[in-house]
Amino acid sequence: MPQSESIANLAKALSIVQGELTHAKKDSANPFFKSKYADLESVWDACRSLLARNGLSVIQMPGNYFEGRMWLITRLCHASGEWIEQEMSIPVTKPDSHGCASAVTYMRRISLAAFCGVVPADDDDGNAAAGVQSKSSPSMKSIAKDIL
Repeated sequence: MPQSESIANLAKALSIVQGELTHAKKDSANPFFKSKYADLESVWDACRSLLARNGLSVIQMPGNYFEGRMWLITRLCHASGEWIEQEMSIPVTKPDSHGCASAVTYMRRISLAAFCGVVPADDDDGNAAAGVQSKSSPSMKSIAKDIL
């Protein structure tokens, strides 16, 4: 993962943020799979003020659409100038502006949550990835369809 020469201040600030984080609210519905999820707004609501109070900011820049995939770079910055970043991509099943925008929004949500340590109130995605199914857990197939 690319990063500045030192991330000591960033790591300290992020540990304070993570010590105070609460869950993201699952307040959006996926009607196709009759499930709820924490949307981008909910993830931001869970961490925005804590990040700001601790000198942290997040920059998320969409990359190019290349070979059926959309790209995103997320950078977590500290007021000291320290930073860490990660690039990711996901496939775009509908190669038009809506499909690319959906892919970027999805990546922004999961990347922001991963960088900050935000989790939804009930981590259905994690259970499904581990092969654990509950009444509220979507299947891996439904998670894959939910990406876009």
